[in-house]
Amino acid sequence: MAKVQVVFHSTYGHVYLLAEQVAAGAREMGGTEVLLHQVPETTPEDVLRASGAWDARQGFAHVPVADPIQLADADAIIVGTPTRFGNMSAQMRAFWDSTLQLWLTGALVGKIGSAFVATGSQHGGHETTITSIWNTFCHQGMLICGVPYSETRLMAMDEITGSSPYGAGTMSGVDGRRLPSENELAIARTQGRHVATLAQKMFG
Repeated sequence: MAKVQVVFHSTYGHVYLLAEQVAAGAREMGGTEVLLHQVPETTPEDVLRASGAWDARQGFAHVPVADPIQLADADAIIVGTPTRFGNMSAQMRAFWDSTLQLWLTGALVGKIGSAFVATGSQHGGHETTITSIWNTFCHQGMLICGVPYSETRLMAMDEITGSSPYGAGTMSGVDGRRLPSENELAIARTQGRHVATLAQKMFG
């Protein structure tokens, strides 16, 4: 049985909505165990409340918090994060910075790594955020997986779509009001299914 872990950080819920679809896509592959976890939130509660993120986060408060050590049990790890100036969020960075023991023991070598993001605008750095995550994957000895163009929604020209061949994505708007489109959600589902397919071939 292939084991897929979807690990995300979400502030206003946009990344969480993508994460649910990524996990759903992976579950479509029979014989695949899929776990969904969120990384620890480090922003103080009063700041979250003042920004309006506290109420939004209650929609996924039930999702268990990830333990870095658990990554060693996965065959594939799919990471979701908001974009912060073209990089992963500080919370996701802190999570990966706590994987030193896994790096020292080579526990993640040969595992599949994939990533998806949410940005505030159309050119908000979704591609550089994903490739910055790839840097971490490579240092851990992991194998990188994106979204192939067999997912033809990537080439849609009749609407704005935040995804790319690097990974699924969405744009929240600077005010956070834009939710993932059906196109973006479908691409996220494809990403999960694609990663799970490869994991099955390699580890199943």
